[in-house]
Amino acid sequence: MPSLSRLLAAVATFALIAAACAGQQKTDNNKEATSTIEEVPNEGGEAGGHEAPPAGPQLTTVNAEEGFSVKMPGEPKAQRQKVTIPAGEVATAAYSLQTPEGVIFSVSTADYPEKVVAARPAEAFLNEGRDGLTNQLKGTVSNEQEVTIDGYPGKAYTVSSPNGEVKARNYLVGPRLYTLLVLYNPSIGAPGADEFLGSLALVNPPPPVQRAGAAGADAGTADAGPAVDSGTGAEPAADAGTAAPDAGTRRRRAK
Repeated sequence: MPSLSRLLAAVATFALIAAACAGQQKTDNNKEATSTIEEVPNEGGEAGGHEAPPAGPQLTTVNAEEGFSVKMPGEPKAQRQKVTIPAGEVATAAYSLQTPEGVIFSVSTADYPEKVVAARPAEAFLNEGRDGLTNQLKGTVSNEQEVTIDGYPGKAYTVSSPNGEVKARNYLVGPRLYTLLVLYNPSIGAPGADEFLGSLALVNPPPPVQRAGAAGADAGTADAGPAVDSGTGAEPAADAGTAAPDAGTRRRRAK
């Protein structure tokens, strides 16, 4: 039975990430090439002889037809597909690009059948989104914290791996799981990553998913009723609810 991590691995953006990781690993194995940016000596423009930190890339707003916007340092490629799980069909979309310095920016969505989301706590989906990315990179998680966007639950975290470092966020908005990530060589850093990760804006977000056995449930964090197989194979997790968001039509930004 396919797990959520396998589903996430099927999203097109991970093919781009894998290719970038392979390139970064070759660079990291070369002792004389630790960066994709040419290193030049400081010419004395900074007091104390320290080189000025690199300026971040200019980010522009990308409006996705899936009903959100986000700021990225260029025009991303959009890839879409549908994945079949035992409980139904999941539509995925990924907007990804790679900068000249080798940094990957990506935002992807996975739209689940509502019955799948209603049967399990939001925490389970967020954890599996995190674990799917971590397993794909064969890395470890650090700096994890809970975040929200318009009251919908999310997780912000960093994944460190031999192939690079990732800053990422997952949000569960109604039946949709968002994954935003920046993959980079830690010796170079990723200017613009925090601005990108905090720029997600929802456009006409869906109403809250009503959890099984919970009348008037909130935005995806109410206690779940009897578990229904969602194709993930994970046990339901304890859940602390959040206030239901307003499903209005104005644009909203992540906190």
